Amino acid sequence: MAIQDIEKYTFNDTFSLSIVDFDQACVVHKQEQIDAYNIYWIKEGKGTYTIDFKSYSFDGNVLFFLSPGQVFSIDSDDIKEAYRLTFVRDFYCIQTHDKEVACNGVLFNNVYDTPFIEPCESDTQKLSFILESLIEEFKQEETAQYDMLQTYLKQFIIHSVRIQKEHYSMKEDVESKLFKEFSVLVEFNFRKLHSVTDYATRLGVSPKSLTKHFQKIGTETPSDFIKGRVMLEAKRKLIYTDDSVKEIAFDLGFNDPAYFTRFFKKTAGKSPLQFKKDF
Repeated sequence: MAIQDIEKYTFNDTFSLSIVDFDQACVVHKQEQIDAYNIYWIKEGKGTYTIDFKSYSFDGNVLFFLSPGQVFSIDSDDIKEAYRLTFVRDFYCIQTHDKEVACNGVLFNNVYDTPFIEPCESDTQKLSFILESLIEEFKQEETAQYDMLQTYLKQFIIHSVRIQKEHYSMKEDVESKLFKEFSVLVEFNFRKLHSVTDYATRLGVSPKSLTKHFQKIGTETPSDFIKGRVMLEAKRKLIYTDDSVKEIAFDLGFNDPAYFTRFFKKTAGKSPLQFKKDF
């Protein structure tokens, strides 16, 4: 990936903060699969970034959040200031802290249509202060550094959630909460559970009731949501691994590779091998 670290601070290979620059023409052409949680903050710049085969334009101050397994690239010729926070689950687990931080399904494993936030001037000042505090803590290497670094990262994430809630009209009604619970459940079980009934049972509602809740918020059906997540993983594996179609089918919970191929072709309009070749 054509990103250069101008300056990088690390803690035990589990958490890092980088001031980043982009090489000639400032273009990251090649898509890369992320293996850790990443927060990118482009404080000044414009261009296009792609996450999981979907592209989004940005112009100015923007933050976006990536989870392990997602595929990412940037195409820009004008990025003047940018930062990257990278951490693994062993350093900070978003699932464990979700009740207090509320970032799972909002910033990471995003179930909403806006995979980025644009902080206003006052928000930028607060985030900048946290970032400066992080850099200062990295440099000190004092006692309990892990706790201090984790606290600052947590503050950065919490404030980002607040920005998201304030500026992007996130609903807190029953349907939206159920949608988040469902999507997070799918994220951790899509390889082995493919039916709406499986998830409805775990959520304590009937499949019919779950579908009605989805209709109220105007989103895709639970069935389509599950299929979409399976298809996304299939595409990632076809493009970014050397696994055979048979291996991918088994990994995604299909006992019959031929059925998986028919499922993929019906959804994508082409066979798995043709998709890989075309991409």
